[in-house]
Amino acid sequence: MLYSPAFRFPSRKPTGAELALKPFHVWGIRVRLQVSHRTRDLALFDLALDSKLRGCDLVQLKVSDLVSASGVKRRVMILQQKTGRPVQFEVTEQARRSISAWIEAKQLRADDWLFPSRMKRGCHLSTRQYARLVDKWVQLVGLDPAAYGTHSLRRTKVALLYKKTGNLRACQLLLGHTKLESTVRYLGVEVDDALELSEALEL
Repeated sequence: MLYSPAFRFPSRKPTGAELALKPFHVWGIRVRLQVSHRTRDLALFDLALDSKLRGCDLVQLKVSDLVSASGVKRRVMILQQKTGRPVQFEVTEQARRSISAWIEAKQLRADDWLFPSRMKRGCHLSTRQYARLVDKWVQLVGLDPAAYGTHSLRRTKVALLYKKTGNLRACQLLLGHTKLESTVRYLGVEVDDALELSEALEL
């Protein structure tokens, strides 16, 4: 197939360019999902924020990854596809409630995908489907989906943590990055950030 010189494939948005959500955005999306009784979407949204996982890892979670005999776990460890390294994350009370409600509503078993596909029987939600859901979620609170994406949910908690503490090492561990430089690039840390943190110190 031939393309004219004027044809351009749409440019892919760099992951670092996807903005993190603000706390009031999170609250707004959560409320709208609750009001509209979108049980699956609420569980997926809450878990995406808590886990800070890449989409490819998030959609492949099984019920057994999150649930033990006593209920939804407070802490979970999984192996990342991209790096092959383990990463641990917390599951907040809000997420435990929404995940439990979803599992009960769908009558999921331990060996089921946590978020099964509605398109293909026996498959999990695809990363493309997940990305489309994120676009819809951000639109619920009046945000432009062109500026946000799945990495927005991955970055939201760590961006807030960095802003509050300046602790890049903690952010690195939560994101599962092998190199601190990757975390610096991912969060868009600038020289001005470092200077502001330094200025706040009194010796």
